[in-house]
Amino acid sequence: MVKSSKPMLLAADGGGTRCRVATFVDGKTHRVEVGAANVSTDFEAACIELWRGLEALAVQAGRSPEELAQAPAYLGLAGITDDAIARKLATALPFRHVRIEDDRAAALRGALGAMDGFVAHCGTGSFVAMQRGGTMKFAGGWGPVLGDQASAQWVGKRALAKTLEQTDGTTGPSALAQDLLSRFGDAAGIVRAAADMTPSDFGALAPLVTELSNRGDDLAVSILRDGAGYLIDVMKKMGWNVGLPVCLTGGIGPLYAPYLPADMQSALVEPAGDPLSGALALAQAYLEEIEHEHS
Repeated sequence: MVKSSKPMLLAADGGGTRCRVATFVDGKTHRVEVGAANVSTDFEAACIELWRGLEALAVQAGRSPEELAQAPAYLGLAGITDDAIARKLATALPFRHVRIEDDRAAALRGALGAMDGFVAHCGTGSFVAMQRGGTMKFAGGWGPVLGDQASAQWVGKRALAKTLEQTDGTTGPSALAQDLLSRFGDAAGIVRAAADMTPSDFGALAPLVTELSNRGDDLAVSILRDGAGYLIDVMKKMGWNVGLPVCLTGGIGPLYAPYLPADMQSALVEPAGDPLSGALALAQAYLEEIEHEHS
């Protein structure tokens, strides 16, 4: 088999739902998707899925897994909460050179490319990120118990809480509240169900909120307005000013656009790429660091 002298790269973008792994080899990018890879939730499962991804990429690229493991690797993974768990994972994997970080940096680089700007990511979880002059800064992403404001699970949880307030008579009538009361039986049914709901379960209620907000339901609109208010406040505290691009990502992120102030709406841009593209770009930057150290 003829081997190319072009550099190889390997990258991963992993979360609680899926893990996508890519390699750049012989001038071509190969991508595969495997199962969930949240390192904090299930370390062993994450390792297994990353191995599966490496093996599947090796088949596509016509290389052995051992060859691909020699490439500089950048892994952006959910559940990387500190350097200790990153080092533990690096030890469990076969990569010769590997940089492991949480998944926010790859998402930021994928959305903005090398451009300065902000990303407000709101999927099941949420975070706000800034990229300026090659420096990245992050806020949020602390999970469903203590954070993830404006995320889909936050929207669903808030809708249930506001519905309970409506039954107390402290808020006006709402089609959203009536729909949720019918869905769960009554206020007591909401309380019982919420005790066992996962972040994904709460997030599954977010489409109902966004749908009814489009119909002008006051309660639904107030929830999205509060979520947008959080994003606006954090971006301004992180240094956003007029003219800096803003990219809304994630399943619910773009739906906050109408609730942003006019100057921020005018700065909205579409994502330049996906998180796996960002991870590959960060793998390239890592390769350049290695080459510089050895030059």
